[in-house]
Amino acid sequence: MGLIGRAAELALLDKRLRRVRSSGSGVAVTLRGRWQVGKSRLVQEFCDRAEAPYVFFTATKGASPVEAVTAFLDDLRESDVPADRELVPEVSTGSWPEALRALAAVLPSSPCIVVLDEVPWLAEQDALFDGALQTAWDRLLSSRPVLLLLLGSDLHMMERLTAYDQPFFGRADNLVLGPLNVADVGAALGLDAADAVDAHLVSGGLPGIVRAWPHSAPALEFLRGEAGDPGVAVFGVPEAALLAEFPSRDISRRVIVAVGAGDRTRANIAAAAGSRGGAVPSGTLSPLLRRLAEDKRVLAMDQPLSTRPGKPALYRVADSNLRLYLGVLRAVQEQARRGRPEAGFRLVERRWSAWRGRAVVPLVRESLELAAVDGRLPWAQVEAVGGWWNRRFDPELDLVGTDRAPVADAVRFVGSIKWLASPFDHHDLAALRRAAVEVPGFDPASTGLVVASLSGVSDSVDAAGAVVWTPRDVVGSWAG
Repeated sequence: MGLIGRAAELALLDKRLRRVRSSGSGVAVTLRGRWQVGKSRLVQEFCDRAEAPYVFFTATKGASPVEAVTAFLDDLRESDVPADRELVPEVSTGSWPEALRALAAVLPSSPCIVVLDEVPWLAEQDALFDGALQTAWDRLLSSRPVLLLLLGSDLHMMERLTAYDQPFFGRADNLVLGPLNVADVGAALGLDAADAVDAHLVSGGLPGIVRAWPHSAPALEFLRGEAGDPGVAVFGVPEAALLAEFPSRDISRRVIVAVGAGDRTRANIAAAAGSRGGAVPSGTLSPLLRRLAEDKRVLAMDQPLSTRPGKPALYRVADSNLRLYLGVLRAVQEQARRGRPEAGFRLVERRWSAWRGRAVVPLVRESLELAAVDGRLPWAQVEAVGGWWNRRFDPELDLVGTDRAPVADAVRFVGSIKWLASPFDHHDLAALRRAAVEVPGFDPASTGLVVASLSGVSDSVDAAGAVVWTPRDVVGSWAG
């Protein structure tokens, strides 16, 4: 399977290369995205299509500066960038200023591309790397026809590279590469809308898993086929992501595992991630949750959405594939290692409906936000879609659409998600209407209803005036 989707991202990179060609001067771009989201594959595809000489250097975690610089010079010498390969030094002193001067000395007069992959690892190895890069860009590279692409998986470190108090501030365009969207996953695998949603939830939109997915196979069929092999991508990608970003089994890992297992509130997370000494203290947990949500982006925090501030916040694992791994697939992988694939798949079957019903909620919310921006909803000024709950979680509404977040001026709609084999029926509608009146800002005269359902609405439901949101609508928010 070739490159999946990414037409928009390729166009953005091509736009920068056209700028280099037209101006004759350099352009720098940082491209950040979570591990295994496909940054290197995207940039390699771009380089292959660009019809320009390029060098693609990938850093090695834990390498010494001498090893890193030597590898960079070797890649440079073997690429088609140097106008004269004899000018590339054979011996390295481990100095990045010298290496970048050597790069500048061999750049051709025509446009070329220089790719540095996993830049945060270079900064870890050498505290002077960031400053050396800034100096080389300002004095040697920015005036030459070069497109400099800086890639990295550590989102916080990549953001810091161009922060206002860092050497490279103001020198690069910043691009973020997210997972494949649900429409691209469905198109690549030849799936209808409902199966495309399932495939997106299972894969997390990660290309490494999508490429291993048999064409037109529904999610449960795919998982049945993988349940006997502990080394396949659906297990290996999330397992490796955890090891790459959280190599030690410390409290960070325990918190992520607790959230992945279904603990959503701060109190439950503290208890589940604690030890024999008791729950994790608030003074330890609060900054850790903030780091995992804001810096690492491995967790997401949801707040009640209405016209009044609400508590408590709820946490979830941001990547649905990692969420599935922590909640279900770790146990399935263990069964596979013991040679018991059928036992593993029975775990999937037992937990599938409950897991999918919760995992689909963020995707439905995002699809409604996109539809609102496109003017596909009957309510004006919907800019945020979330949920609402009180401290007792009684009631807990899946969908609330407002004009802003987290405290809105007006609630435009409320709604419920039923992602099951049975349709949304009159009991579900009655429960939605009872719960809706408790949402601060709900106005029965102006607040609409949304019903998101995998299996549509039963004939007994009078859904007049409500928006019925189906898998086709979810996929259509990305398909256009």
